[in-house]
Amino acid sequence: MGLAERHSKTSDLTHWRGRIPVNYVYTTGRAGEKFLHGIINGQLVAAECSSCGVVYLPPRTYCERCFARLEESYVTVLPEGRVHTFTVCHKNLDGSHSQTPILIAMVKIDHTDGGLVHYLGDVKVEEVYIGMPVEAVFKPRKQRKGSILDIKYFKPKK
Repeated sequence: MGLAERHSKTSDLTHWRGRIPVNYVYTTGRAGEKFLHGIINGQLVAAECSSCGVVYLPPRTYCERCFARLEESYVTVLPEGRVHTFTVCHKNLDGSHSQTPILIAMVKIDHTDGGLVHYLGDVKVEEVYIGMPVEAVFKPRKQRKGSILDIKYFKPKK
């Protein structure tokens, strides 16, 4: 029996007791799928708007500025960028204490108008700085699954 059959006045509903069954499938969409396929191949895929010149990373289906369709405008960009901002974490994702500091940064990817929030590695906390050039370190090809975590971390560019 649905909600409408149980209650004739929706103003009587203030909360719901029990479980609400929710069935859904989450997809990354066409642009997200293209991005993740690129990561499997060790590449970063962006979408470039020929009208505005904006290069979206991660890619979008439509330009947010002029609403142009971008599905035929995918470009591969180098997995390099600069640290835009960063933070030092002393806890793991599960809330437990981390033995070593965890560095997380917003990396502005070169030649794009976007970036990625990801781990920094192969660098000491005191060596990180805003504007530091970095490059992506991918997992070995056989270990990649089509996830953002196929990028292990970004390390300082030599």
